[in-house]
Amino acid sequence: MNRTTGFSAEFWASVRDLSPAYFAMVMATGILSIGVSMLGMHAVGMGLLYLNVGVYVVLAILSVLRIAWFAPNFFSDMIDHRRAPGFFTVVAATCILGNQFLLIVNSLTAAIISWGIALLLWIGLTYTVFVALTVKQQKPTLDEGITGAWLLAIVATQSVALLSALIATHWQQPFRLELNFLALSLWLWGGMFYIWMISLIFYRYTFFAFSPDDLSPPYWINMGAMAISVLVGARLVENTDAAPFLLSVLPFLKGFTVFYWATGTWWIPMLLLLGVWRHIYRRFPLRYDPSYWGAVFPLGMYTVGTLQMAKAFDLKFLLFIPRYFIFVAGAAWCLTFAGLIFHLTTWLLKQHRNAAHNG
Repeated sequence: MNRTTGFSAEFWASVRDLSPAYFAMVMATGILSIGVSMLGMHAVGMGLLYLNVGVYVVLAILSVLRIAWFAPNFFSDMIDHRRAPGFFTVVAATCILGNQFLLIVNSLTAAIISWGIALLLWIGLTYTVFVALTVKQQKPTLDEGITGAWLLAIVATQSVALLSALIATHWQQPFRLELNFLALSLWLWGGMFYIWMISLIFYRYTFFAFSPDDLSPPYWINMGAMAISVLVGARLVENTDAAPFLLSVLPFLKGFTVFYWATGTWWIPMLLLLGVWRHIYRRFPLRYDPSYWGAVFPLGMYTVGTLQMAKAFDLKFLLFIPRYFIFVAGAAWCLTFAGLIFHLTTWLLKQHRNAAHNG
């Protein structure tokens, strides 16, 4: 009886404290799956798809349990400046999973269902979170309230644009035209929102005191938000034949896609150097945290975005980047996944020891 009670208490405590950003694991796994499939490693991509479906289902169940049993904790996270942006990972995760369904197993039905769910979640979360944070009376200062996780709102927006553009290639008119217009609109809005948010983040970087604890892994979304914008831009360029209105803005599409790629590329050495400063110079311990999935996703997205842009723009000299960068993304995923397994194993062993002691 004590064993069941002790384990049950710890399990429900974990559900209560579940990070809203845990769906970043689905984002990271999904984009790595797409990347390895595009580069010819189809078996690996298929295996990661199966794993990703399982992870998504488990996280969805845990999230429903959290809403049902710990609604105050769930909704307090939604108005918390540091935790609320994590909810946007469920939108991006659903869209990335939809991309997997269409690109790897050619399931248009599953992709459309994913797109519908993601669009509803995006509308609900965007206006709920930002209205709540706007009217909230007690607010943190800029240096306490803003992190790279805020850019997850841009990633979520661009993920809906990405899946819209991809589904458009498989649908007939007039839906194809409308989906491309939706994708273009979201792509433009996401780019504008990035400019707003990165200005605040860079201001926080340079004009406020910075400790190793402040440099959390979601800051890699600085690059990841640009990488997914590159991928959407490249998809829209490829869709110009099916959506004539895109032809009128084709130079703009190409120019801004390269602009996004250059910006994302600039961030990589900057973030690496800051990581060295954090973990080597300041000796901040490197241990598993769910937020590290937010650092894996940008590496995979940069790989896929660069590959898609190189093909769409016929920039063959860039193809060497994804061929090697996919292994960087894969190594980061493996290390983070190993950290998760170690974390779960340690937790289970702890419960077993506590049960044996109480028994």
